[in-house]
Amino acid sequence: MAKEHTSELLQCLTPFKPEVVDLAMWLRDFAWDLCPEANELIYDNYNAVAVGWSPTDKVGHIACSMAVGRTNQRVHFGFYWGSELSDPDRILLGQGKQYRYIVVKDKASFPAAYITRLVNEAYVNSLAKVKDPIQLRQGMTILKSVSEKKRGSK
Repeated sequence: MAKEHTSELLQCLTPFKPEVVDLAMWLRDFAWDLCPEANELIYDNYNAVAVGWSPTDKVGHIACSMAVGRTNQRVHFGFYWGSELSDPDRILLGQGKQYRYIVVKDKASFPAAYITRLVNEAYVNSLAKVKDPIQLRQGMTILKSVSEKKRGSK
């Protein structure tokens, strides 16, 4: 099962403070618990490490995600198609046509029940975007990209 497969993500998170890694791994468990049939897509990019949970191996099908910024080490939990979610309490940030997120400062202040409802809605929405059932995959961890140059690296 991919939830137990942590080595690639932990390798990507080595430049970050231990408390940031702990929070990111906690959010990872949170997402896996809600989306056990999804796939974990890892992007070790120039400016952030981002992880998304998708019913396929495609970025366009990501239901929810977690990202850690390289320069500010800020942690976000977000939704690739967040603009399509109900968000009745209007806690999601973002002004673009698509992505919405929250800044996660710590475990205690994370609105788990509210985000759980949004993740469930986002996963159903994500599945609806899959046009060809042959694209569906289950429980894989996929390292999608690793940028050679990283912001803040020498």
